[in-house]
Amino acid sequence: MIAISRNDISPEAAQALVDAAIAHAGQNGWDVAVAVVDRTGLLVAFRRTADVTVPAIDFALDKAYTAATLRRSTQGFFERSQTSPSLAAGLANRPRLMLWSGGLPLFNDGQCIGGIGVSGARDFEDVECAEIAIAKLGLTASSNS
Repeated sequence: MIAISRNDISPEAAQALVDAAIAHAGQNGWDVAVAVVDRTGLLVAFRRTADVTVPAIDFALDKAYTAATLRRSTQGFFERSQTSPSLAAGLANRPRLMLWSGGLPLFNDGQCIGGIGVSGARDFEDVECAEIAIAKLGLTASSNS
């Protein structure tokens, strides 16, 4: 008998991540959009603050998608793109891939189960919201953690 297993973030955990990131942003007066996707990049949970800029919504979705599907942070992907002219040139043909900070993969027991994207605040504030949420749920942003 063949068994096939899929290890993705649950809707409940995804919503808890979104809520934790939004709460941290609110405590700091930051307007953000937060998206959590499964490991294939499909949306599982989303929330935004009332006054976040409209483009931040799609940015959050694309940051989460990039982090989950590439299994690395969007900042890490940016750094990688800077070392490869062909990769950097090819990004123009890949509209969902995002190089701005604020997207982190979600790992549980060394397996990528999704990604979180935060957008709307300054880049390091977006990352801080994502990191706080990840830590609160006991997940990590690296397979090595």
